[in-house]
Amino acid sequence: MSRRSLMILLPLGAALLGGLIWLLYLPNVKVEKYELKIARGTSFQTLFDQLKRDGVLSQTTSFEMMAGIMGYKKDEVPSGRFLLKKGMTNRSLLSKLRSGNQDAIQLTFNNARDVKQLAGMLAHDLEADSVALLNAFLADSLLRKDGLTPETAMTRFIPNTYEVFWNISPEKLVKRMQQEADKFWNDERKAKAAAISLSPQEVYTLASIVEKESNNAKERPTVAGVYLNRLKTGEKLRADPTVVFAVGDFTLRRILFEHVFFDSPYNTYMNEGLPPGPIYMPSTNALDAVLNAEKHDYLFFCAKPGYNSEHAFAVTAEQHQRNAAIYHNWLEKEGIR
Repeated sequence: MSRRSLMILLPLGAALLGGLIWLLYLPNVKVEKYELKIARGTSFQTLFDQLKRDGVLSQTTSFEMMAGIMGYKKDEVPSGRFLLKKGMTNRSLLSKLRSGNQDAIQLTFNNARDVKQLAGMLAHDLEADSVALLNAFLADSLLRKDGLTPETAMTRFIPNTYEVFWNISPEKLVKRMQQEADKFWNDERKAKAAAISLSPQEVYTLASIVEKESNNAKERPTVAGVYLNRLKTGEKLRADPTVVFAVGDFTLRRILFEHVFFDSPYNTYMNEGLPPGPIYMPSTNALDAVLNAEKHDYLFFCAKPGYNSEHAFAVTAEQHQRNAAIYHNWLEKEGIR
């Protein structure tokens, strides 16, 4: 090779090396933080158009070129949720996306009335829609595997915050939630449930009633004790929240005579024992309130006058009637119907 040829090639090589460095190692994400959600079936072109539209990249050309070199330009790229940070290079960004090394989300749920409402809530945070989630929640094969029924499907969901992937399949979510429920029902809690002659699903159902009966966490073990006493003596639970659930009018503030005769297996004024399943997603506080229910002789309780969520407890029907009369008089004065 002549000296002149070498002098020509050296600058060319330096330029190529510089171009390679530019493609690989120069920062190309210009936004401080960007949450990129890639749905299943998304093509590279669709993804590329989104990044351009949202102004994520400093140099779109270099990103597209590097995507081709790294084999990421496909009709379908790995799905998932990826957090992009300012200063990421094409190489680090594409390595993350190509490998599917996604970032988890914190999935929090509570205060759900039933699995249908829960599916709608979770659909806001997950790729799966509410229909797909609900179908998985009520899938017969998964219910039978976990010893559940459509009525007790809610019991596999222990309210908490869980780390999951945004694109988790509904079926994998169900399995994960059952695993978390199994962890919650440790040997100590199972022993406490057995001591009060209830299964974990029955504890969950009773806790859902206790949750709706009292907003006062300190009072819940006492309320749970009342219901356990009624179960032991064979009395009907006569729990107002079950009537609300049965009627389906969740705006009801007072249970009237016509409501207590509503025909439903969930109406504990009409049926003995626990309803077929929970009427709400109970908090862990309510679950533990049932497992650690107060031992007493109370068989009755009603709300006290006022807005502090306290109840008056009674052993006899006569005591209860006096307490109830005091409360109903207060309701009339307040104009609550």
